[in-house]
Amino acid sequence: MKKFPSIKSVQILNKSVFLRADLDVPLSQQATIIDSIRLNAWLPTLKYLLNSRAKVIIAGHLGRPQKKFSISNFQLSNTEREFSLAPVAKWIEKETGLKSHEAELGGFPGWKYADNLFLLENLRFYKEEEENNPEFAKRLASLADIYVNDAFAVSHRYNASVSEIAKYLPHFAGFRLEEEVTALSKVLDEPKRPLVVIVGGIKIETKLPLIQKMSEIADHVLVGGKLAAETEALSKVGESAVIAKLTEDGLDVTEESLRKFLEVVKTAKTIIWNGPLHKIPNTKYQISNSSSSELAQAIIGSGAYSVVGGGDTIAFLDKEKLLDKFSFYSIGGGAMLAFLSGEKLPGLEALIRG
Repeated sequence: MKKFPSIKSVQILNKSVFLRADLDVPLSQQATIIDSIRLNAWLPTLKYLLNSRAKVIIAGHLGRPQKKFSISNFQLSNTEREFSLAPVAKWIEKETGLKSHEAELGGFPGWKYADNLFLLENLRFYKEEEENNPEFAKRLASLADIYVNDAFAVSHRYNASVSEIAKYLPHFAGFRLEEEVTALSKVLDEPKRPLVVIVGGIKIETKLPLIQKMSEIADHVLVGGKLAAETEALSKVGESAVIAKLTEDGLDVTEESLRKFLEVVKTAKTIIWNGPLHKIPNTKYQISNSSSSELAQAIIGSGAYSVVGGGDTIAFLDKEKLLDKFSFYSIGGGAMLAFLSGEKLPGLEALIRG
């Protein structure tokens, strides 16, 4: 398992800490936060830093704004404000009890709460962020004395605030990032067997590497969702893979396939699940008799060590009030897939290097 320098190992009293957090939350049409799972994940790190009397600069992104700026010409129009972190700023107010106002820090716009807390506006408004621009990373680093990454969900990206900034500051892992790596390493390095991996959803290009990797080490790999229709891509995976058949409308797995999956789940001691088996049309959709719901109940009832991840799967289980019944839920999405597929994640490698 990878070992990262912990923030508990460094003196942070009166230090400025750049906290890279996961701020990419789903918003309603009224720009209110639909669920705060990702925000709650790094809240313990923030509270630890504030309680230790550090000055904290929170940074992250929201969505994929098309308009890009530099620090000198940053001016949001009404259209671009849909990607503003203003809803997150209000959430932080609620969680900390501190009122905020719009302000600037080192030329970066954002929200100031007190002398010890500042939230930067969406970093994806800057083209240099996704370009992993060294000069932009240096500008961000100049705001703080210490860098802390508690955004596992973006640690598979070469972004300035994820991989490049760590070159210019002492760097440490946040509590949630450590938990993610520990839980995912456990199912890779020392799983109790049988190890069963369930992969659903629609993105074959991102999930095929996971299916291929897991077919080499898992006892069973169960493939459902729209992925199951990708017969050509799946034709080369190992013999441990079981590909579901889909209903005529292609929106779910067949009853026969689901029963096969459930029989395998009953035998498992370790289970990894990423991606729903059925189609979830929109964020308001709730269903209690889908294949994904039956699968979730079976996993919980199996008593196996269970790890679940993926945005749609997490949101679905949260609405079904089943999420907390899993041993661990990863907020990683693409990062979880990359980690379990054996890839090196730039954000994690940045923390390891001296």
